[in-house]
Amino acid sequence: MTEAKKVLVAEDEPDIRGLIVFSLQYAGYQVVEALNGDEAVHLAESEQPDLILLDVRMPRMNGYEACALLKSQESTRGIPIVFLSARGQETEIKQGLELGAEEYILKPFAPDELYQRVGSILERLGRRW
Repeated sequence: MTEAKKVLVAEDEPDIRGLIVFSLQYAGYQVVEALNGDEAVHLAESEQPDLILLDVRMPRMNGYEACALLKSQESTRGIPIVFLSARGQETEIKQGLELGAEEYILKPFAPDELYQRVGSILERLGRRW
């Protein structure tokens, strides 16, 4: 039996975070929760997840800042990052992808769409680091 893939979810809104966590756990993923970008960076270092879902707008450190920091550190630079945001302006999506994110998922999303996209990203990338 293979070990469940670990996904770090950084989302400051409790209801949205709860939905994401429930959806991913239902799909068989192990989930680690962060309430802000700063916490996400520290948890990524200690937990070494297979993928990070980052909300863009969070307190203490936004998703873009967290992504830039994660991609600058040797221990976390290879972890795939996917942004979650209610704001889908082309400039914001471009900024997220330029910082090194694999994808940019717009809210609202259907729970099954989320875990299917997470699965396809993990399958596509494998654990390349």
